[in-house]
Amino acid sequence: MIRLARVGARKQPYYRIVVLEKDRARNGRSIEVVGTYNPRTSPATVELKHERVAYWRGVGAQLSPTVEKLLAKNPAPAPGTAPTPAPAAGETAATAAA
Repeated sequence: MIRLARVGARKQPYYRIVVLEKDRARNGRSIEVVGTYNPRTSPATVELKHERVAYWRGVGAQLSPTVEKLLAKNPAPAPGTAPTPAPAAGETAATAAA
C-alpha cells in the first residue's frame, strides 16, 4: 500500500509518501519512501518519484485516497521531456538558450 506517514513535530505536519504492507502501522517500518508532502507551504509542496510509484502500482500496490488525490494534482511529466534548468546567476534566459 502507498500512503502517508507523518514525521513532523507537534502542530507542524510533514509527511513521507511510503510503500508498506497493508497491515503495518501508519508510521511502521516502510519498504520504500517514494516522496514527501509538506502541507505547511503555500502552496503545499509535493515531491514524488513518479517512476517508483508507477513500479509499485505495477506490482499491485494500492493507493490510499489521500495519495491518490496528491497524484492527480501532481501528474508525472510527459516521457521524453526533460525539465528545463534555471539560468545560472547573472545569466538571462536568452543567453542561457544560446
